[in-house]
Amino acid sequence: MSTAPRIKAEIGLVLYANCQAAMVHGITDLFAIASHFSAARGGSQIRVSHWSMDGAGDFSRVSDSHPEEAGNPAILIVPGRLSGPADAEEAAPYARWLRDRHGQGATLASSCGGAFILAATGLLSGRPATTHWLFADRFRARFPDVRVEPERMVIEDGDIITAGGLMAWTDLGMRIVDRLLGPSVMIETGKFLLIDPSGREQRHYSSFAPRLTHGDEPILRVQHWLQQGAGRGVSVSEMAGRAALEERTFLRRFKTATGMRPVEYLQHLRVGKARELLEFTRRSVDQIAWTVGYEDATAFRRVFNRVMGLSPGEYRNRFSSGADLPIAA
Repeated sequence: MSTAPRIKAEIGLVLYANCQAAMVHGITDLFAIASHFSAARGGSQIRVSHWSMDGAGDFSRVSDSHPEEAGNPAILIVPGRLSGPADAEEAAPYARWLRDRHGQGATLASSCGGAFILAATGLLSGRPATTHWLFADRFRARFPDVRVEPERMVIEDGDIITAGGLMAWTDLGMRIVDRLLGPSVMIETGKFLLIDPSGREQRHYSSFAPRLTHGDEPILRVQHWLQQGAGRGVSVSEMAGRAALEERTFLRRFKTATGMRPVEYLQHLRVGKARELLEFTRRSVDQIAWTVGYEDATAFRRVFNRVMGLSPGEYRNRFSSGADLPIAA
């Protein structure tokens, strides 16, 4: 006589207009695979349901891996979408429902731009969260009380879990499998899906995208000037002179406009140029350090590691194109 599978927890995926289908179906499959490995060990399974809002504003399951089971989702996940994050009006009814569910004990999670709906609940206030690095400035502007950390792939903060880029749902799924079914099942799932279970970070993949729409013309003039030379051999006083501003005023306005101190901005410009050279040339790290404006290669390695979370050598091993294309210094 067969017995019904033991369910560890239900995970609900919150569907909304044009949400990322690859994430919805991919993470559903990931949890099914993890459940298979767990059951083979005599362990529990994960119930996966999809939830949708009808015209009256009510939410219900539209898909369910175990429809015969009663209960409520222990974890609710909000996907991102390719067309960009939901605006405040669209997010509002989902945020209200998620807040109610959280009040009943559910853990809330998001992937990519789904963090905008999650933040609309007000539950992220004062807490760390991540979203796709491309949306980070927009997120900060809309939710200034949230400590957004776009360099991180996943932030697991107890009853709130946020994941960064479009494919960060794989990292999110692995974290949840580890939480519910344990590390052995998580590792087996990762091997089957060819997912590296070790921690990744968005900063390994993101490009430096400086703010250029702030409207401060003297600061923008300096930014364009720096971009032309990739920030080589430039002092703060020279930047202030280029902006025709007193140095203290320049420092304040530059930070307000770009979100960075001038030294940080220069470091990101130089690291961006170094990444290109590491990917497309076979120049030594010392040569690249000099090319991008560092006389001290040790200092360059330290800055690169802080910005990217990888050493120059590790970055080259992971992202080199294998070509040796000529790159202008």
